[in-house]
Amino acid sequence: MPRLRLKTKLVLAISGLVFVLVATLSCLYVSQILRQRINQSYDNADFIAHEVLHATRHALETELPNRSAEESIRQPDSIAVILQQDNSVNSLLQSIVGYNPEVYDTALASRSGIALVHTDASAVDKFMPRRPALSALRDGGFLAQIRAVYGPARVYEVTLPVQRQGEPFGEIRVGLSTLFLKQELVPQLNRALLLSGIAVLFSLVVAAALSNFALRPLGVIARRLDAMTVATEKLEPEAEKTDEFGAVSNRIDRLGRQMHDVREVFSALKENLDQLMSTLQDGLILFTRDARIVLVSASAERFIGRPRGEMLGRMVEEVFNDSSLLGRIVLDAFALRQEVPAREIEMEQGRRVQLALDFISERGVPIGALLTVRDAESVRRIENEIELSRRLAAIGRLTSGVAHEVKNPINAIVIHLEILRERLLQIDPETRRHMDIINSEIHRLDRVVKTLVDFSRPVELKLCSLDIRSLASEVIALASPEARSHKVEVIQDMGELPLPVRVDTDLMKQAVLNVVINAVQAMPDGGTLSIRAFSASQAAVLEVHDTGPGISPEIRDKIFHLYFTTKKSGSGIGLALTYRAMQLHNGALDLDSEAGKGTTFRFMLPLAAQTAERNAEPLGEAAIPPQHQ
Repeated sequence: MPRLRLKTKLVLAISGLVFVLVATLSCLYVSQILRQRINQSYDNADFIAHEVLHATRHALETELPNRSAEESIRQPDSIAVILQQDNSVNSLLQSIVGYNPEVYDTALASRSGIALVHTDASAVDKFMPRRPALSALRDGGFLAQIRAVYGPARVYEVTLPVQRQGEPFGEIRVGLSTLFLKQELVPQLNRALLLSGIAVLFSLVVAAALSNFALRPLGVIARRLDAMTVATEKLEPEAEKTDEFGAVSNRIDRLGRQMHDVREVFSALKENLDQLMSTLQDGLILFTRDARIVLVSASAERFIGRPRGEMLGRMVEEVFNDSSLLGRIVLDAFALRQEVPAREIEMEQGRRVQLALDFISERGVPIGALLTVRDAESVRRIENEIELSRRLAAIGRLTSGVAHEVKNPINAIVIHLEILRERLLQIDPETRRHMDIINSEIHRLDRVVKTLVDFSRPVELKLCSLDIRSLASEVIALASPEARSHKVEVIQDMGELPLPVRVDTDLMKQAVLNVVINAVQAMPDGGTLSIRAFSASQAAVLEVHDTGPGISPEIRDKIFHLYFTTKKSGSGIGLALTYRAMQLHNGALDLDSEAGKGTTFRFMLPLAAQTAERNAEPLGEAAIPPQHQ
């Protein structure tokens, strides 16, 4: 069976729609007319029945004023005679038939159904059968009313009970014929059907013209879609289509698949970008061409002082204002369309930040702007850490060579010293003392050389998963004797949630122990050592705080340098090893100190849930047993 073309489907659809619409409106129109006309007939019949009731009561009260209701019921013949001879009742009945063509008859029937008075004299004293109630037709549905109009003529009646002194003795029946309704309503209904037919014919003509006009742009759309889906057409052959819409829909399907693929790629990129922006330390704000904010990093909230949700979608003047130096610089730059090179400014709170504003263009057309704000102190700290790492690496390379060169002469000196001891059979006490001093210093120098060798030797980290809180508890247990000897009170707050990390247990334990022992030794007259574990920014943080004298700003940047120490008996490599251990674990070591209030060290390690599993491999230089400043 051949498939219909789009034009034919459109013609049939519009014609069917118009037909249904016209038919529905015609049905509603006829239904309203029918219902209104039937209600009018019912009201007219009910009015007639009440008129007859009033005339009947007046005649009975005039002729039978003293007769009881029971006597009236037992002697209906006398009532019939009175009503049949009453001129007002007879005149009323005749006028009803003469002036109301739709009224078929009117009668007063007794309780047994015998006509006492009737508009048809031949029906008096005869039994009147029940006819359909006009109220049922009035309350019936549209189809029942249509059948009453188009079906054979029938007589419906409206009844009204008649009472005398509270006792019923008959009823008034008003009969209405549907013949008058047929004569009045059938022409109107026929005109509605004729109008429906004309409307359908007219819709066919309009649909044909409309289809030709509506399908004309499909060719242009198809050609444009071809240009957009040319890459896909080379990979997927076009399916066979038989109409204009089919060809366009095939191209739209291919374009939809392309858009779906692009949307998936965009969603993945957006997720990656959100993760990157949440961990970025710099504050980034991206503006559109009309200076509207469309992208805000999490760190930008710290610099601007407003939540990201309030900044997204707003104009630049709604977020920045002239009350701050940062706001004035940004607003002036947008007003002049002039970039702001990287510069350092001091905020109102005394905080120094670095900012830069770049306007982005594509092929000479501006498409937006990017504002970058970073903490100047953080930048300097990172630069110091890089410089410290560079120095430690240089020292490691230097000490590796020096240790190798010094090791052999030391071994030779030790051997020859022992030989000299054996050859000198009698050694005077003074000479023996000098030889013991030489032997002691040579062994001390040997231990230093071994330390240098261990410091520069690569190490294979033995990573394992553990809770950093348990590691801190072990360190506290090791440092407790030293703390008690210095009268230092240890306070620990490990929290309730686990903080899983992947570390080399021994190496990390040595790193934390170095800091804890240093903190205890910094309080020779007693004090408080607080150790706290918590999570922050997807990292496990172990914080060690002492109430010692603090570290002066002059030496704060030197304490991680190898061999730097302020102690008479210190080696100067403890904190350097701690710093190196944090580097090996991709962590960070932060320091806050205030003179007279103590020092706080923070160990920051990636949470195990945020780091990928990796095989143990040489990651850097070895740690050595704990050495303290």
